[in-house]
Amino acid sequence: MNKPADLPRCHREDENSNTSSNPSFDQVLSVRMSRRGLLRSSGAASIAAVLGSFGLAACGSDDDDGPAQANETLLGFTAVAKSVADAFTVPTGYTASVLIAVGDPLFDGVSDYKNDGTDTDYDKRCGEWHDGMEYFGLSAAGARDDAGSDRGLLGINHEWVTQTFLHPNGPTPAPRPAAEVDIETACMGVSVVEIAKGAGGKMAYVKGSPFNRRITTLTEIEFAGPVRGYARLKTKFSTDGTKTRGTVNNCGTGKTPWGTMLTGEENWASFFARNAGDNLLRTANENVAFARYGKSVTTTAGSSQAYAWNTVASGEDKYVRWNTSVTGVSTDGTDDYRNEFNGQGWVTEIDPYSATSVVRKRTAMGRMAHEGAAFSKPVAGEPLAVYMGDDARGEYIYKFVSEALWDPADASRADRLAVGDKYLDRGKLYAAKFNDDGSGAWLELSMANPAIAGYTTYVFADDADVLIHARIAADAAGATRMDRPEWSNTNPANGEVYITLTNNSNRRLAPTGSQLPLNASNPRAYSDVRGGTTVQSGNVNGHIVRMKDATPAAPAFGWDIYLFGAEADASPQLVNLSGLTDDQDFSSPDGIVFAGSTGICWVQTDDGALVDETNCMMLASVPGAIGDGQTVTLDYGTTQVQTRMGRQATESTLKRFLVGPKDQEITGLAETPNGKVIFVNVQHPGEETSAADVGDPSKYTSHWPGNAGYGAGGADARPRSATVMIVKNDGGRVGT
Repeated sequence: MNKPADLPRCHREDENSNTSSNPSFDQVLSVRMSRRGLLRSSGAASIAAVLGSFGLAACGSDDDDGPAQANETLLGFTAVAKSVADAFTVPTGYTASVLIAVGDPLFDGVSDYKNDGTDTDYDKRCGEWHDGMEYFGLSAAGARDDAGSDRGLLGINHEWVTQTFLHPNGPTPAPRPAAEVDIETACMGVSVVEIAKGAGGKMAYVKGSPFNRRITTLTEIEFAGPVRGYARLKTKFSTDGTKTRGTVNNCGTGKTPWGTMLTGEENWASFFARNAGDNLLRTANENVAFARYGKSVTTTAGSSQAYAWNTVASGEDKYVRWNTSVTGVSTDGTDDYRNEFNGQGWVTEIDPYSATSVVRKRTAMGRMAHEGAAFSKPVAGEPLAVYMGDDARGEYIYKFVSEALWDPADASRADRLAVGDKYLDRGKLYAAKFNDDGSGAWLELSMANPAIAGYTTYVFADDADVLIHARIAADAAGATRMDRPEWSNTNPANGEVYITLTNNSNRRLAPTGSQLPLNASNPRAYSDVRGGTTVQSGNVNGHIVRMKDATPAAPAFGWDIYLFGAEADASPQLVNLSGLTDDQDFSSPDGIVFAGSTGICWVQTDDGALVDETNCMMLASVPGAIGDGQTVTLDYGTTQVQTRMGRQATESTLKRFLVGPKDQEITGLAETPNGKVIFVNVQHPGEETSAADVGDPSKYTSHWPGNAGYGAGGADARPRSATVMIVKNDGGRVGT
């Protein structure tokens, strides 16, 4: 889950590398709107309902959205108020408790976590910055059981690290000490941990379980699919281009129909450095490719690695690999790490039921800043589709369609990664083009597309080259540039795919340079005043788009905008289009997960705009269907932009469920199959604490979860990322 490039609370990612001129539909003039809803443009502002509802048939209504059981009411809880307290707050009638946090030992013989910056052995501990997460059921005997709610496995992504609290006095400036870098590189990746109900009926993680596993930035991983063995994957570590080390910046997840976990490698480009002048040793194609991930083309002064892992003085191979410059004399890169950059940015598949299985990077699904991976509803005899977002300003939404047709017998096969080979190693990759009439087209990314084969900005060699440079291929094809596509998830009731568009500071009514004009699928640009003084402009609060394919391989789709993030008292004409109230307002939607048990759509935020009023949160929604709203026109005075919008929110369809502690984001959600326990992650609480203040607990911006009684440190504890489990006190399903 990306720290907002547009509303940053840290340095992580300000990438804005898409300079293509791909179409936007309704270019308009600049307008400014304050947070308090005061229109600052000179033109009139109104919203006109025109053309009625979509031509697509609705699949639900306010009365039948969601599989509520007898004596249950979806969203029957009392909404949680906005809060800036350093606490984790859930509705009355619910209990939240920490299940596992960064540093907790996964294996026997590993000491308890001291949480004072002296801990080591993070390859044997739960990792940092908990992010996307999936639940995998176990039977009492320890076999795979998709209905198992008393025992299971959690696969947890670890996106970044908060260096301040991992070391006694914060991080040492470059050149970095090897001991510090070893901690940080081991903290990232993925944890697989067993959880089970104990004697008291409460879930706890199982230290020493044979299922427990850490996958880090150094774990050996194989490439699978059409790019395996390709020339641009060859390195000193893998001279045949068939493997690499590690999975980096793991954000959103996906769960396959055959019971494995997909993890998305998001802002991996930030982890690589280039020497000054390296561009002079590269082809024109290579420099274009670097530039598409925000890496300097000219590199006159070199480019830095986010945590300077490449600066360790020892020169050991595991540190040198983070410098992706030409340093050797070979013609193919087998004596250096010039191609290491291409080893990250893939969807990576993990079998959680086998701690010794080989992890695979699925190259047929393309390389980008991957978020989640949402599967279409499996239908016998049809291919599988996987929907993915690329999280940066102005990037694209993608679909992968398997060549193999779904066989329901594959859902229960024991050789799960072989099933992954069958469905994920061969197929077609597409990028989405949104039309302003509520339709869209999937543009094939292959040499069969003349726009790609004839592209001159980057000259593609073959289809493997297209997959490695999927972003550039989408540029060539003419896909629609979106407002930071984040997580994707599929509504199990009707197969519609929801994708969060977190925000975009580069969206403008009167664009110049690399700024993006408005269009039907990204229709807002306004100004928001945070804290009374800080003005933020663009699509400040983000929105959620939903899409529907008639079949997984359909070349066209329908779409509308499910919800617009906004503050409750913002302008209903241009900002608060969904009619949000104080019990529902939110900003910067990021994580989105449908509960299989209830059908509730959970929405999580990663916000930098509303933080003067509330910490990041999670909301519960009862989804409708494309076509349940109306076509609306946003009137900016001299110019109008039209869009398709879902029904407005009501207290029975959208409600705030929880608010997290200070300086964090709520991210990742999984549930037990019976829906009676959900798991959510709190990522980087206290992140705004300066490394200079690490010796003074009174200056920490958060002490959670120590201040809630979990782990070492008590009320003065260093904050920790953690996984929280939530139950309803009466034993019912969460969210009812």
